Amino acid sequence: MTHPRTFFIVCVLLMSSGLSCPLFAEDYFGIQVLDRATGRGVPLVELTTVNGINYVTDSAGWVAFYEPGLMNQDVFFHVKSHGYEFPADGFGIRGRKVRTTPGTTATLQLTRKNIAERLYRITGEGIYRDSVLLNRPTPIEHPVLNAGVLGSDSVLCTPFQGKLYWFWGDTNLASYPLGLFHTPGATSPLPGPDTIPASQGINLTYFTGENHLARNTAVMPGEGPTWLSGLTVLKDSAGKEHLLAGYAKIKNLLTVYERGIVEFNPTTSSFEKRLTLPRDTPLYPDGHLCYFREDGMDYVYFARPFPDVRVKATLEDFLDVSRYETYTCLRRDPETKELVVNRSEDGRAQYAWARETPARDWHEEVALLKAGQLKEDDLHFQLRNVEDGQRVIAHSGSVAWNEYRKRYVLITMESMGSSGFGEIWYAEAPELLGPWSPARKIVTHENYTFYNPLQHPEFSEEDGRLIYFEATYTHTFSSNPVPTPRYDYNQIMYRLDLSDQRLELSGQ
Repeated sequence: MTHPRTFFIVCVLLMSSGLSCPLFAEDYFGIQVLDRATGRGVPLVELTTVNGINYVTDSAGWVAFYEPGLMNQDVFFHVKSHGYEFPADGFGIRGRKVRTTPGTTATLQLTRKNIAERLYRITGEGIYRDSVLLNRPTPIEHPVLNAGVLGSDSVLCTPFQGKLYWFWGDTNLASYPLGLFHTPGATSPLPGPDTIPASQGINLTYFTGENHLARNTAVMPGEGPTWLSGLTVLKDSAGKEHLLAGYAKIKNLLTVYERGIVEFNPTTSSFEKRLTLPRDTPLYPDGHLCYFREDGMDYVYFARPFPDVRVKATLEDFLDVSRYETYTCLRRDPETKELVVNRSEDGRAQYAWARETPARDWHEEVALLKAGQLKEDDLHFQLRNVEDGQRVIAHSGSVAWNEYRKRYVLITMESMGSSGFGEIWYAEAPELLGPWSPARKIVTHENYTFYNPLQHPEFSEEDGRLIYFEATYTHTFSSNPVPTPRYDYNQIMYRLDLSDQRLELSGQ
């Protein structure tokens, strides 16, 4: 917090220069951008003046405007937002002129093109910055900064011991460009009558150090970051819950040089290494979890984004990666050691659960397709655009049973779509292994990345009619050189109404 005396001195200097000092909410002009269909504030809307001053709405859709040279006059704002649209005038310009009178507000309405509705930002600084400046109510306990976190990469989340446990990848703090690289984490209450609804926000309680800032929870020996995946909760014979995950040690930004399995210690609120895996291990905990019972046996399925790797849901099996299986038509030739397609006598690709075989990888599939060893009809796990039948390459995502649709629901990111890595798709299947329906795009971005989406079944409402998912919003992997202030490298929550007629998929 700025010291009052320092703030007073700054204000005196401003006023001596003929400028006013905004001390109170009534000194600002407020602009709120609303979803025309729902009346809810829209986050991540850019409002830009004619001379290029750019504002971005907070999670309630507010902008607190104060520009000494632009107050008490008509000011035009260009309006744009991923997946939303403002009407264009006769010159094709999308925006509106408003009178910037301090203490007053204006409302703009956008038409949502996305099927999914953008709700709020979960992580980072200034989530409700403009609402606070305008003295508007905010739903979460830390509306402007929580444990010093400015930005966080991909999320893992699961219920454990009566709470939701959250873990993120590389995380930025204000004190230095290099922040946390060994998995910071937090908890939040499970949904209930005494908690704020998921439609409004998430109250995160970070695991912090003595400096009250977020800290690492998974410091594993060796150089480079520690990334987690396959976050899993299993019970032992006494009924006690254990929180486990796969870990990877990273060098040269994206190269994995070590893998293993860790377990969370609730006493220290940190992960501890259980074992290191052999370098050539083909199967390991990865992706997001889906629990499933088959033939009287409980399994953990790893969705990457399709649920094509599994292991029996016991501690003993989870810790023994030789027992992991993948659903595949590939096998390794005993002589050449190359992957080849396992075919029946009539030439069809034969799929089965196999151990000690590499899991499906879309890069490998593309290579085999180009080499003529695979045909598109051979692909068991694939999506087709419901509108034109073109193949959609699903890169990452998660699967969950949906009671409302009576089907498994897949939320996935497309690889190399219209924005590279910024398109999110929806698909369904009657069984966990498919076949998956034609897919419908539900979120789009213009030259921006939105990767590693995660569903939150624990937040579903009305028997699953309303579902929630989040992903990482970042300009990384795009050609966009300008990161969105405050939003870049953070998690954004969306809600999808499964009764929306636009989700009706042909071929069902």
